[in-house]
Amino acid sequence: MSLFEIREAALSLDEVVAQVARPDAGAVVTFVGTVRNENAGLPVTRLEYQAYASMAAKEMARIGAEISERIPGARLAVLHRVGSLAVGDAAVICAASTPHRAEAFEACRLLIDLIKARVPIWKREHGPSGPYWVGWEDARCEPGADHAAHGHGHRHDQ
Repeated sequence: MSLFEIREAALSLDEVVAQVARPDAGAVVTFVGTVRNENAGLPVTRLEYQAYASMAAKEMARIGAEISERIPGARLAVLHRVGSLAVGDAAVICAASTPHRAEAFEACRLLIDLIKARVPIWKREHGPSGPYWVGWEDARCEPGADHAAHGHGHRHDQ
């Protein structure tokens, strides 16, 4: 069994854990990434996630296979949500099981870290001053420039 999916509906921790639970697993570690109400000291009222869904699911499965090779006996699963999410909603749920706890923690940490680094999922935060893409860098901007003078309101500190 494997579960590496992008979904628009609310995510289920029980579903993800069920995918990795097995009799020889002495440890199941989970990570639930939720929408928080602030980022970098600024209020956040909601998030939007967009993804190239088929590519994202394939890359998450590829990451799972890489981790399983690196950590023998690891079984992994992940669900990532797209669409509009409210503060407190689960955006991503990862689970890893292994015979021993140290490897389960390592596998789960690697899973979320590699997803954030490699999977084509984009986040747009909404706050009192309007929406902005997180991590987006306008190629027209010089590092350290006065970005407000360019007429666009993205942030470069994410």
